[in-house]
Amino acid sequence: MAKVGRVLVALLIALLPETTATAVAEPAPPPWTGSWETAPSGTAAALPGAAVRNVVHLSVGGTAVRIRLSNRLGTTPLYLGAVTVALRRAAGPDAVPGTLHTATFSGAPTATVPPGQDLLTDPVPLPVPAAADLLVTVLTPVDSGPATYHRTALQTSFVARAGTGHAADEDGSAYTTAISSWYYVTGVDVLGSAAGSIVAFGDSLTDGTGSTPDTNRRWPDRLAERLSGDRLGVLNAGIAGNRLLRDGAGPSALARLDADALDRAGVRVLIVLEGINDIKGTPEATDPAAFATAYRALVAGAHARGIRVVGVTLTPYGGHPAYTLAREAVRQQVNAFIRTGGAFDAVADADAAVRDPAAPERILPGYDPGDHLHFNDTGMRAVADAVARALVVSRPAFAAPGARGTARPATHNPQSAANSTPDGTQPHTTAPTHAPAISRHAKNSASTLEPPERIVVRSAAIASPCRPSRSRSCR
Repeated sequence: MAKVGRVLVALLIALLPETTATAVAEPAPPPWTGSWETAPSGTAAALPGAAVRNVVHLSVGGTAVRIRLSNRLGTTPLYLGAVTVALRRAAGPDAVPGTLHTATFSGAPTATVPPGQDLLTDPVPLPVPAAADLLVTVLTPVDSGPATYHRTALQTSFVARAGTGHAADEDGSAYTTAISSWYYVTGVDVLGSAAGSIVAFGDSLTDGTGSTPDTNRRWPDRLAERLSGDRLGVLNAGIAGNRLLRDGAGPSALARLDADALDRAGVRVLIVLEGINDIKGTPEATDPAAFATAYRALVAGAHARGIRVVGVTLTPYGGHPAYTLAREAVRQQVNAFIRTGGAFDAVADADAAVRDPAAPERILPGYDPGDHLHFNDTGMRAVADAVARALVVSRPAFAAPGARGTARPATHNPQSAANSTPDGTQPHTTAPTHAPAISRHAKNSASTLEPPERIVVRSAAIASPCRPSRSRSCR
């Protein structure tokens, strides 16, 4: 595993397709990297007067944190009476003594988030290890209208119904109500020497449906485990019920690409596993060309930010009530485009990794939690393994790091299967020409794009992807 990890970091951070150009001085590491994410999936009734103690699981550690809070789907200003963050003690709502900090917004302990927007806290001086559980407590003292939340957390969090005065409690005894959704919090960034982040973008298959709750066994969690020694954050932007082509459970993939993926801190790679709900949903999508157009749009948006994209084939769902032969034909055509259409920088063939060889329209029984659509813990690991292999084999796909985005600044306001290898790897390597190198000397998490062809990071060069021509070959 360590060897695989070293190879992956070399590809993400230190690709050497050519050796003729002179490298420039090594830049500073990125200031902020995404370590945890959830994507807003809808709204729930507000909890006026309550404090919600959200439990979130980090991927990569750092010397400080900052919290992303969201009123993106709200309709009125969201008043935050207090936000605290602490390391979690054991399995309940208690904080590790001495770790609880109050988050501020431009130095103030309260803030108002306008509807349709996210807000970042100031840096919180809390050192956090990789794979730590954090408690992010949000007090909403008044009714601020519908609460932006993520419904399917597969993680127990806690509520103090009479929350005033309890946001800063290390003792969790006031948090007597258990919930299975995340309220308001949609991201945690860490400060330090992390090498960047990878966004897993998708639907319930990425959100984790079918995996064991409270165990962090979604496939992005499994991928984070594989990359644990490589200082790479893994962000889960999956939404159960989400669709590629139209709004449904949350905005469509096309509509939410920037907010849930490209604008996150330190993003280098976008992994796309989305489309099955369009095929089996109502109304159903039957034109493979519409999927191709949408995938190309996602890739173009990422490439414009210097971010590489891995396409993941749509997995089988034979035996599910929504399965039909006509829909299966659409899935096969969409997968053929993902594998061979040339849109993606790399392809992870999850279809090949999880299908039953005796009935390829179905998931292997050992990966099926019983609904014939999602994956159990073992199936989640198989998907993560397929994605990790795609990252390793796709050398030209990760020649340049991705652009780093920010939320709105914090302000105070009192208001083809046949071509697949047996392990599901698809070594496809198209990439945008002249992908920009990233300057990491920006004053905040938004990096500036600069034109040099290569820079030195950790004693190795990052180069723009090579585009072969009649006068130039790529090595």
